[in-house]
Amino acid sequence: INMLAMICVRSCAAVMGCRAATCVRSVHSFSGITVAQIDEEVAKLLELKARLGGDDGKHQFVLKTAKGTRDYNPKQMAIREKVFNTIISCFKRHGAETIDTPVFELKETLTGKYGEDSKLIYDLKDQGGELLSLRYDLTVPFARYLAMNKITNIKRYHIAKVYRRDNPAMTRGRYREFYQCDFDIAGQYDAMIPDAECLKIVYEILHELDLGDFRIKVNDRRILDGMFAVCGVPDDKFRTICSTVDKLDKMSWEDVKKEMVNEKGLSEQAADQIGEYVSMQGGMDLAEHLLQDQKMSQSKQACAGLSDIKLLFSYLQLFQVTDKVVFDLSLARGLDYYTGVIYEAVLTQAGVASVTTEAQNGAPGSTEESVSVGSVAGGGRYDGLVGMFDPKGRKVPCVGVSIGIERIFSIMEQKAEVSAEKVRTTEVQVMVASAQKNLLEERLKLTAELWNAGIKAEVMYKKNPKLLSQLQHCEESGIPLVAILGEQELKDGVVKLRVVATREEVSHTVDIHTAPHLRTI
Repeated sequence: INMLAMICVRSCAAVMGCRAATCVRSVHSFSGITVAQIDEEVAKLLELKARLGGDDGKHQFVLKTAKGTRDYNPKQMAIREKVFNTIISCFKRHGAETIDTPVFELKETLTGKYGEDSKLIYDLKDQGGELLSLRYDLTVPFARYLAMNKITNIKRYHIAKVYRRDNPAMTRGRYREFYQCDFDIAGQYDAMIPDAECLKIVYEILHELDLGDFRIKVNDRRILDGMFAVCGVPDDKFRTICSTVDKLDKMSWEDVKKEMVNEKGLSEQAADQIGEYVSMQGGMDLAEHLLQDQKMSQSKQACAGLSDIKLLFSYLQLFQVTDKVVFDLSLARGLDYYTGVIYEAVLTQAGVASVTTEAQNGAPGSTEESVSVGSVAGGGRYDGLVGMFDPKGRKVPCVGVSIGIERIFSIMEQKAEVSAEKVRTTEVQVMVASAQKNLLEERLKLTAELWNAGIKAEVMYKKNPKLLSQLQHCEESGIPLVAILGEQELKDGVVKLRVVATREEVSHTVDIHTAPHLRTI
C-alpha cells in the first residue's frame, strides 16, 4: 500500500509537471521506501504508457501556425504578387541588380548591430560547431557580403524573409516572420545624390501602390547626436536616449520623457531641452534656422548634418518629391548602424475605414494632429557597417531603404475586401470546353496547341464535363475566353470562341495559326 501511494504521488508529479516534493517527503517518512525505488517504478509505468500509446493511442495537438506567422490563400498571394511586381519594377527602373544571402548567419555577425533590438534576434540551437541566428534584417547580411567579397561599388535590391522575436500585432502587419524589400547603394559618391534617389524610390512605390496619403520624414544621426550633446546628454547615453526618442511615433512625449528620466537616468532639464527640439518639423527653411540656432551651431557634427539636409532638399526639389518630404527632428530610428541621413515613410490615411489606425502623438509644442497607420518604409546611411566586417577596417559608404511590405499587404488586403473588384488568382486566358460527350482527345489536342503557342489555357479534368459547369468555372475564375468544341465545329474545321463577359461568339478555323490568332483576341 505504501509503495502504491508513493507511485501515485510520483506519477501525479510526472503528469502535472511538478516535483510534488512535499507529498513525496510525507509518504517517504511514513513508509520508509526510498525515492530511488519509487522513481524506478514510475519509470516502468511511464514506459508502459508510452508503449500502449496513452490516451487511447490519440496524439492531441492544436493544429495552427506558429505565433507571429500566417498562411496565405490564393487571393492573398495574388495581391502580394502584384505588390512585389510593382516594387521590383521600380528597383529595376533605377538600375538595381539582385543578390541573395543565407536565411541564417553566424551569431557573431548579427551581435551588436541592432542596439536594444538585439534581444529580438532568434538564436538557433547549437548543432555542433557554429552558433547561428536567423537574420534580423537584410542590411547586416548585405554588409557582410560586401566585406567578404571585397565589393566596393554596387546598387542592389534584395527581397527575402527575416525573423524577429517580437510581440506580433497581426492586424497591423507585424509578424515574427515577414518579408523585407531592400534597395541599397554602396560606393563612394558625392554627398546626398544616392540618398535623394532612395527617397525618390519610396515616393514612386507608395504613389504607384495608391495606398492613400503619405509623408516621408527625414533627419540625420549627426543632428541627433549634436542635439543630445548641446542638451547635456552624457556621451555613453547617446544610443539609449536615441532609442527612446525613436518611440515618439508610438508613445506620448510625457511617456518618452518619463522613460528618459526614470529608466535611463537623464536629468529632467536635459529631457526638456530635447523636447523643445524634437517638436520641430519643416523643410530646408528649418535646416537654415537650426544652423543659426545658438545651441545647435556649437556642434560641428550637427552643422555637418544640417548642411547635408539642405543639400538633400535641393536634390529632392529636382526629383519633384518635396511635397511629401518633411524634416522631422523627432525621427531617430533605433538601429545602431546608422551614421548620417535617416528617413521613414508613414501613411497618414489608408483609404479604408476598417484599417486599424494609431494616433500619432505629437511632441510638446506640436499643433498638428494626424492619424497614421504606422511606418511603411525606412532606411538611412550606414557608412561604418561594412568596415566592422573587413579585417583591415576598410569602409564602404552605403545608403538604402527597406519597404515595410507586410503592413502594405495588410492594407491592400483590406482594401480588396471592401472593393467590388474581383481579384483573379490565376492568369488563364482561355478555357478549352466541349459541348458534347466523347471529345476529350480533341480538347487535349487544342489545349496543347495553345500551350505550345505560349497561351495560358486550362481544360477540365473530366472526360465528359457539362458545358454549363465549364462556363461557370470561367465566370468564377475570371477566365475571359472559352474555346468551345462540338461535333459540328469539328466537321466544319472550326473552333467557337466565346467572350465570357459579353457571351459574344466568333468561329475560327482550327489550324496551326489558331493559337497565335487567339493571342491577338
